[in-house]
Amino acid sequence: QLQLVESGGGLVQPGGSLRLSCAASGDSLEHYPIAWFRQAPGDKREWVSCISYIDGSTYYGDSVKGRFTISKDNAKNTVYLQMNSLKPEDTAVYYCAAGAKCSWYEEGYSYWGQGTQVSVSS
Repeated sequence: QLQLVESGGGLVQPGGSLRLSCAASGDSLEHYPIAWFRQAPGDKREWVSCISYIDGSTYYGDSVKGRFTISKDNAKNTVYLQMNSLKPEDTAVYYCAAGAKCSWYEEGYSYWGQGTQVSVSS
């Protein structure tokens, strides 16, 4: 069974950068599209980005487009989320998830990591 583990979160100043990792075990990420979601306190979980397993196409939410980049290293069985120009409103727990296809909706994903905290503050 696929297991996902996120890492790379932390505290960063506004305008800074972080790179999140989503490491998989138990199966190959080549079989799944992988998405990143985030959830701030008191808010619903928000879809951030997704990378297709078929052709590597990438998709982004409007709030992160142009600042975040999703990528995948099949040899390391890991997906990354490079986050640049971070803003305080990016503060949230970030989760990676695997499903059958790239979808905006949580229900489309069967496997989830435990999350990693990203805090953007001066």
